[in-house]
Amino acid sequence: MDETKIAPPPNAPAPATAPAPAPSSSGLRETKKRETRRLISDRATELFIEQGFERTTIAEIADAARVAKKTVTNYFPRKEDLALDHQDEFVATLADTVAARAPGETVLAALRRAFLASVASQDPVAGFAGPAFTRMIADSPTLTSCLRGLHDRREEALAEALAEDTAAPPGDITPRTVAALLGGVHRVLFTRIQELTAAGRTNPEIARLLDAEARHAFDLLEPSLHHYGRRP
Repeated sequence: MDETKIAPPPNAPAPATAPAPAPSSSGLRETKKRETRRLISDRATELFIEQGFERTTIAEIADAARVAKKTVTNYFPRKEDLALDHQDEFVATLADTVAARAPGETVLAALRRAFLASVASQDPVAGFAGPAFTRMIADSPTLTSCLRGLHDRREEALAEALAEDTAAPPGDITPRTVAALLGGVHRVLFTRIQELTAAGRTNPEIARLLDAEARHAFDLLEPSLHHYGRRP
């Protein structure tokens, strides 16, 4: 038997719609935490740029964000975490790109594609942080050292991802060697972006230069890595 659609009679009142569910208390708490974290980070960055990282105190950051000092340290256990608050994302970028590469794509091709895309979008995680932020890092021995450590951690994460992905036997130095080569290229290109930013180049200018320079840098690795880790 055929189904028929029955229209409401003329002038019939519109059917009542259910009210939208109210946000849960846990959802509101998480939203509030994210907002507080962002506020503290933003106020800290403003002070670091204005006064310098080393000269800015946690008490000053707490006052600027209108929170207690304990709240600042609860969200950011280390002072440098306030300035470099995308550390986990930065460390994971290369390993995540390798894990998500397409069938038939090599490790080198995936990382080259991802880096060129980040240059085209002028991604801050790739180094497009602007002159004030770049100077803040360059002027701080603490942040400069922290950034070197993040590059090291990113290379280590890539080596672990490559070892797992290629089923390398224990003790095989190949994944670590490949990670050192690819991590080194990314480190050089990140530093290049910082140098050009400090020299007064705009992000669009840097993106145009880096597109060509990055292609050349990755091409230098092509003879050794053009088949490495190709997905079936």
